[in-house]
Amino acid sequence: MTDFSMLELPPAQQKNLRDLGYLKMTPVQMAALPTALAGVDQMIQAETGSGKTVAFGLPGLQKINPRDFSTQTLVMCPTRELAAQVAVEIRRLARFQANLKVVVLCGGVPIGPQIGSLEHGAHVVVGTPGRLLDHLRKGTLVLPRLSVLVLDEADRMLDMGFGETVLDIITKMPKTRQTILCSATLPDDIERMSRHIQQQPERITVESSQDPKITEIFVRVDKGMKSDALLGLLQTHQPEAVVVFCQTRKGVAQLADAVNASGMRALALHGDLDQRQRDDVLLRFRHGSVRMLIATDVAARGLDIAALPMVINFDLPHDSETYIHRIGRTGRAEADGVALSLFETSEKFKIERLEAELSSEITPITAPNYRPDAIVLPPAEFRTLELSLGRKDKIRAGDILGAITGSLGFPSDIVGKIDIKDRAAFVSIHKSRAHDVFKALGNGTVKRRRPKVRMY
Repeated sequence: MTDFSMLELPPAQQKNLRDLGYLKMTPVQMAALPTALAGVDQMIQAETGSGKTVAFGLPGLQKINPRDFSTQTLVMCPTRELAAQVAVEIRRLARFQANLKVVVLCGGVPIGPQIGSLEHGAHVVVGTPGRLLDHLRKGTLVLPRLSVLVLDEADRMLDMGFGETVLDIITKMPKTRQTILCSATLPDDIERMSRHIQQQPERITVESSQDPKITEIFVRVDKGMKSDALLGLLQTHQPEAVVVFCQTRKGVAQLADAVNASGMRALALHGDLDQRQRDDVLLRFRHGSVRMLIATDVAARGLDIAALPMVINFDLPHDSETYIHRIGRTGRAEADGVALSLFETSEKFKIERLEAELSSEITPITAPNYRPDAIVLPPAEFRTLELSLGRKDKIRAGDILGAITGSLGFPSDIVGKIDIKDRAAFVSIHKSRAHDVFKALGNGTVKRRRPKVRMY
């Protein structure tokens, strides 16, 4: 069973899957969907990017009664960014079902609007443990008719200290539900949690179909010369996009200042940013309107870029698990990736620790010279436009694409990604025509409405 058409799904959902381009199932979908659709509890061990959101999203939608606006499917995620990604995918999968409501409940944003969204119910709730528990305690979220519970990246939720919160939330829902637990790893604490919350779960383990094609390079630099070494490496490799990891918020801010002072555009992602700022940074990076993102590990959790050619460890992590997680963001979907790690002589103990934990010998290279008179990286290929119309205005991606290529007369090949939020929409436009589209949209209409337009 390799085709989605072989699954017992409503004809409208089958058509929606075809429209989305979902024809062949990934290995985790082939292994999980037949029994998940039958209501079986599951423990799914699969890597990020394997297609597990569809593997739990379709069963979560299958049992929903659209005339009942109580919460019938709940997805718990460790981070706001991952919750937002999961919600986007579930909304895409749910397009075949009219008036199906998906609500995201995460911390870092005011709770008032979330309470308003829940007043008239929600079929599907996606959220982080802390904010979900807040709503349950306030009584603004109730779960008496919950039929499907999903724990996505459960191992990371436990690593982040959410174990007791998750168990507390589960006590407030029916015991007769279906529970799907997804995790990249299955350590002992995940096994113990499964025994408490699942009924004879089916165990599904899907190994990566191919070894990641990641070239790992360790770069020895002189004391105090890391910034110059980084710029020299970027000049040499010229990546289309790169994520640079630092250990601290202060380190991220300082490095971003140094990189921007060199004439290259870089965005910083760290815990001092509010949720709107974090969302803007991630969206602009995904849209390709900036090539370089500098981040801490915590801030970058949930960051999932399908085609990221390079990651750089500006600061070496303290353990191999973090190192593997960082470099695993590149080399995905059968694409080649490069992982560069910088270290000074005083950090040699970290190299020795990695050698021992990874059972491999590390042979460092010397950093290439940075040439201040040369461009570090050329400007990004796209600019991002923000429109003051969104999901609440019944705006869809097709409406924006249609306005740009139809009434405004621009070719479709200049349009990149389109994201629709509740009160805004974002579209990336090739830099050669970005100013033209910016002006035209400001003077034109989308679905007979004139939006305010901002360009990043």
